[in-house]
Amino acid sequence: MHARELEPSAHENRTRRARWTPVVIALTCVAATQIARTDEPLHSALDHLRRMAALSAPEHDRFRARLDALETAPVTNDQASRELESLRRGVLLNHPLLRETPLLFVVRRQYAPDHHNTATFFPSAQHEYNNGQFTPGGALKTIHLPSGKVSTLLETDTGLIRDPEVSFDGHKVLFSMRRDLADSYHLYEIQADGSDLRQLTFARDVDDLDPLYLPNGDIVFSSTREPKYCMCNRHIMANLHRMDGDGANIHQIGKSTLFEGHGALMPDGRILYDRWEYVDRNFGDAQALWTVNPDGTGHAIYWGNNTASPGGVIDGRVLPSGDRVLCIFGSCHDRPWGALALVDRRLGLDGADPVVQVWPPDARRLIQQDGWEKFDAFKQVPLRYEDPYPLDDHFFLCSRMTGKGEEMGLFLVDTFGNEILLHAEEPGCFDPMPLAPRESPPVIPERRDFENAPGVFLVQNVYAGTHMQGEEPGSVKWLRVVESPEKRFWTEPTWGGQGIEGPAMNWHDFNNKRILGTVPVEADGSAYFAVPSDRFVYFQLLDENGMMVQSMRSGTLVQSGEKAGCVGCHEDRRSAPVHSLMPEALRREPGKLAGWYGPPREFNFLAEVQPVFNRHCVECHDYGKPAGEVLNLAPDRDLVFNTAYNELWRKGFIKVPGAGPASTQDARAWGSHASKLGQVLLSKYRDKLSREEFDRIVTWIDLNAPYYPTYASAYPDNLAGRAPLTNAQLARLEEITGIPLRQQASHSGNRGPQVSFDRPELSPCLTAIGHDGSPAYGEALEIIRAGARQLAARPDADLPGFEPAKIDQWREEKYANRQDAEALARAALREGTRFFEEQNRPPDR
Repeated sequence: MHARELEPSAHENRTRRARWTPVVIALTCVAATQIARTDEPLHSALDHLRRMAALSAPEHDRFRARLDALETAPVTNDQASRELESLRRGVLLNHPLLRETPLLFVVRRQYAPDHHNTATFFPSAQHEYNNGQFTPGGALKTIHLPSGKVSTLLETDTGLIRDPEVSFDGHKVLFSMRRDLADSYHLYEIQADGSDLRQLTFARDVDDLDPLYLPNGDIVFSSTREPKYCMCNRHIMANLHRMDGDGANIHQIGKSTLFEGHGALMPDGRILYDRWEYVDRNFGDAQALWTVNPDGTGHAIYWGNNTASPGGVIDGRVLPSGDRVLCIFGSCHDRPWGALALVDRRLGLDGADPVVQVWPPDARRLIQQDGWEKFDAFKQVPLRYEDPYPLDDHFFLCSRMTGKGEEMGLFLVDTFGNEILLHAEEPGCFDPMPLAPRESPPVIPERRDFENAPGVFLVQNVYAGTHMQGEEPGSVKWLRVVESPEKRFWTEPTWGGQGIEGPAMNWHDFNNKRILGTVPVEADGSAYFAVPSDRFVYFQLLDENGMMVQSMRSGTLVQSGEKAGCVGCHEDRRSAPVHSLMPEALRREPGKLAGWYGPPREFNFLAEVQPVFNRHCVECHDYGKPAGEVLNLAPDRDLVFNTAYNELWRKGFIKVPGAGPASTQDARAWGSHASKLGQVLLSKYRDKLSREEFDRIVTWIDLNAPYYPTYASAYPDNLAGRAPLTNAQLARLEEITGIPLRQQASHSGNRGPQVSFDRPELSPCLTAIGHDGSPAYGEALEIIRAGARQLAARPDADLPGFEPAKIDQWREEKYANRQDAEALARAALREGTRFFEEQNRPPDR
C-alpha cells in the first residue's frame, strides 16, 4: 500500500471529458433547429446558486446570457446538446463544496452478488457462509474538480477499502479496510493528506464496517462482534457498536436480530441507520430506516418499516434542514444500490406519498405499500444509484452506473432535475463526500448506565393506534413481553418455509420465542413495567382469556437504566402523547414481569403444548382412528417436526401470519381468536381444560405457532438439518416406498407425516409398500427403526437430552468469547477505566 499523487495529462482530461457526455441523463427537449426554452432544471439551479451566493451577480448574468443564447440560436441538435451540457457542468461546479474543496471517494469493484444487500463483506473467518467472492483491489482518493487533479491517499492491490467518513474538522478520514483475503475488515484512520495511517480495531474473525464520528470524538460502527446469522439464510449479521476514538471500550448499542448498518449522524445528534429484522413477518420487505441515540437508547422507526416495496430502504442521510432524508430504494436480493429517493416523513411513515422525488423518475411506479413478495421490484431500475451524500437541501453527491456494465461513477444530482457525471475511473468510484470541515451536531446526554440492570417501558394507552379500532376500553387485561432471540447456528440443509430455514425451525416462520412474562394493563389502557436490558423483545396485548388481541411484528429493546415509552399500539409515530391525566400505571412502581409457568425459556412445542394433546385428544385423534383422519394430534416425531404440529399447520387449523405480509394487521385478525383451533377450544373445551392447559395452546398459536426452541441441531448434515436419517438412508427409503421424502422439507411440498420414529410400524409411508411381510417392507421398517434408535441416542433440539452438534458447540463457544469481551468493555465503562480488545483475543481455532 502506498500514497501517491496523479496529475492528469491532457489526453486523460480529454478522455475523461469524452466519457462524461454519453452517460449524462438527457434532461432537455431539443427542437429540430434550436433549443426550446424548456431547460427549467438548469434555469432553476442557476438562480438557486445565485441566491445562496455561490455565484456573484456578474457570474450569474454571464451564465444566464449563455443559456439564453443557446435557447434561441439556430444550431444542430448534437451541437446544442454538447454546448448545453458543457454549460450545465460549468454552472453546477460552482457549488462551493465542489469548487473550493476536494472530493473524497473510494475506487473499487462493485461488490460481488450474494444473498442480500447486506452481504457485501464476505468474511474470511472459519465456518462462515458466503455465496459471493471477495474481489480485492482499490484505493482511497481525492479529486479537485476544477483542475481534475486526482490524489491517492491509500492504495491496496490485495485488500479493499470501503465506508469512509470525514472528521468534523476535515483533517482525518475514518474507514474500513481489509488487507487481504485472509484478513477481516477493521477500522482505520488516516490524515487528510494520506499520512499517519492508524489501525483502530483488531478483533480476529470479526468484521467492522460503516464507521462514523460522534461529536464528542467517539466512533459508532457496525460489527459482527455478536455472531448471529440471517434467519432466512446463513450469512453472518452485524449490529451497531460504539467505542472511544482510539479503539477503547468497544460495546454494543444495537441488539436487533439481523443487520444494522449505514449509520449516519442526523442534525439533532441522533444516528439514522438501516435495520433489517423481522418478527412474524416476511424477510424480504423488512429493511427500513431507524434512529437511535449515540448511547444506544431510543431505537425507533424512522420510515418504511411497513412498505412492501422497496424491499430495502438503505443508506439514508438526513438533509441539513432535518426535514427530509436522502436514501436508496433497493431490493432484498441485490447489491446495496437501486433508485435514489428523497423522503419527507412529515407526509407519512410508509408508502408513496412521503416520497417527494425519485431518480430515475419512473422508479416511482415500483413503490408499493401493500403486496406480497414485491421486495425485489427495484432490481428493474436500469440505472442504479448508491452512496448518497447531500451537500445541502438541493444538491447531492452519489455513485451511479456510468453505462459501462456495472462501473460506477461519481455524480451530482439536484432537486431541480440536473444530473451530471463528475468523475469516473475503472473499476468504479464510490462513497463521494467533501473532504472539508462540517458542522458538528449537538451531543445528546447519555440516558443509560452499564449496570446490566433492567430498563423501563411506559405504554400510555394500548387502545390508541391505527389498528386497534373497535377494541373497547377494558377489553385488554394484560401485556405480554416476548423475546425473539438471535440465530447463533446454521446448517447447510434447509427447510422451505416462506424463505429457507437452515435448520428447520417452524412451518412457515423463522423465529424462536422466549416468553419473559406479563404485566397488567390498567383501566385507562396504560402499562408501566421493567424489562431486562439488551433483549430484543416485542409486546402482545391479551384479553381476559389470555388470548392475543394485537401483536407487534417488529422488535424493540431498552438499555440498562433506560426509560422508554410509546403513545399506544401501532399509533401514528409522529403524534405526541396526550397529557390530560397521569396514566394510572405511573401511579405505582414499574411492574415486574409475571412468569409463564416457570422461568423464561425458549418455547418448545413438544414440551409446552403436546402434553395437553396427549392428555385430552390423542385417544381419538391418533393413527388408525377415524378422528385421526380428520386431525391427527399424535406426538410422534416425523422427519422434521412431529405429527400434531404438521397436521395443525398443514390442514389450516391455525391462522397466523407465519412469515407474512409487511402491512400492519388489524386487532384479532390472526392468532387464537382467528384460528379454527382457538375458536373450538373457546366454544367447546374451555371448561374441560384447566386454565394452564388452555393457556398453553392459545399462547402457542399467538406466538405464531413455533416448533423448535433453538437453531442448534443434532443433525446439521441431514434433511432440513433435523432428520435422524442420513441422506443415504433417506434415499433408500424413497426408493423402496416410491414416496419423494426429500420433498417433505418444505411447507409447500409436504404431504403430511410419513414417518413415525416413536412407533415405526405406524409410519404412513409403509402403506405404499402394501404387504407387511415382504422384504421391502422389512427393509423400510428397519431404516425407520434405525432412525428411531439414532434419535433416542442423540435427541434433537425438541427432545430431552439434546446436545448440539460439534459445529454448533464451536459456534456457541465463539459467541461466549465475544460476550466475555463485551462484558470486559462494559465493566471498564462502569468503573471509568479503559479496555482494549487486543487484551482479549479469541482462542485459536
